Amino acid sequence: MPRKIAYWIVFAVTLAIYLTMLTWTLPGISADAAGLVPFDMRPMGYTLDEAREFLTALGDKGRDLYLGPQALLDLFYPLALAITLVGAVSVLITDWRLRGVLYIFILGGMLADYTENTFVALMLEYTEPVPDRLVSLASKATVVKSVLTGLVMIAVLGGLILAASRRWFRK
Repeated sequence: MPRKIAYWIVFAVTLAIYLTMLTWTLPGISADAAGLVPFDMRPMGYTLDEAREFLTALGDKGRDLYLGPQALLDLFYPLALAITLVGAVSVLITDWRLRGVLYIFILGGMLADYTENTFVALMLEYTEPVPDRLVSLASKATVVKSVLTGLVMIAVLGGLILAASRRWFRK
């Protein structure tokens, strides 16, 4: 299968997973937690009090949704997003040094996302107050994921704008 076709298939899968999370699992989790925002959707992280408030408000239905379908989707999403971003960076970023830095950010963002997912699952399985250290580590993983992935997306957007302007002004 040619690489372009494979890339666009992975892109479509990434988008489908993300849209499924945005329209089904994450709203369902939030609804079961009295409207509180799930951990995955807090790019600036969260405090111990915020985490405990969310965990207290989250019912069995939301917990099952978080540990079931959301966890399954989030098993594939970080890797799919990383592949999508690597492809975009490879095509749009011409400076090899910047490209190398962005590849490191992509890998770091993916690993931070998997780390976040692991810590969130541990927090959701606690029957007693969740340890302060676990909340702190989960929150930090969320912030690292958000910052690294956000920086790569900004670079990709910049690359798209630059490529479009070159094409526009070439005509």
